[in-house]
Amino acid sequence: MTPRYPTSPMTPSHPTPAEIEKAIRNVPDFPKPGIQFKDITPVLADARLFSGAIDLLTEKFRPGDVDAVVGIDARGFIFAAAAATHLHAGFVPVRKKGKLPYQTHEQDYALEYGHATIAIHVDALHPGSRVLLIDDLLATGGTAAAAADLVEKLGGKILEVGFLIELSFLNGREKLKGRPIRSLVVY
Repeated sequence: MTPRYPTSPMTPSHPTPAEIEKAIRNVPDFPKPGIQFKDITPVLADARLFSGAIDLLTEKFRPGDVDAVVGIDARGFIFAAAAATHLHAGFVPVRKKGKLPYQTHEQDYALEYGHATIAIHVDALHPGSRVLLIDDLLATGGTAAAAADLVEKLGGKILEVGFLIELSFLNGREKLKGRPIRSLVVY
């Protein structure tokens, strides 16, 4: 991997996924008892780790390889927008139903305790658009699969689905079968 910024004796080395993992804070019983929340804010607050995470999420691509980076509401926006800038690509938000101002396509998906709906603007992508889909966390895979379905409904070609964190014990990859997946930190 080529670091985004050249290193020198005054520039710290590029972070490894293990260093990124070490910075992720575990918050027990948030937002409810029994949940072990993975807090990414320490990664975001450290310029070296944040920039390194973007480099790792985009390392297979160069400017011109990707037409759009699609980010999933809400923390996925942080990584997807930075990746889009890094790749000189457009940024496309996938938001919760009712949050986008123009005409949308919507996709329902199952949650642990109910349903949710996400949306994308009808003109956000064009047939054949080369897409990198990014979110902060892969858990059960429902949200990511719904977002991927929306991208494909618009004719987008998913080059990869990238995550900062994957909770492998929840088997989210199963819902993304057939799509290349990259996760930097796997629990």
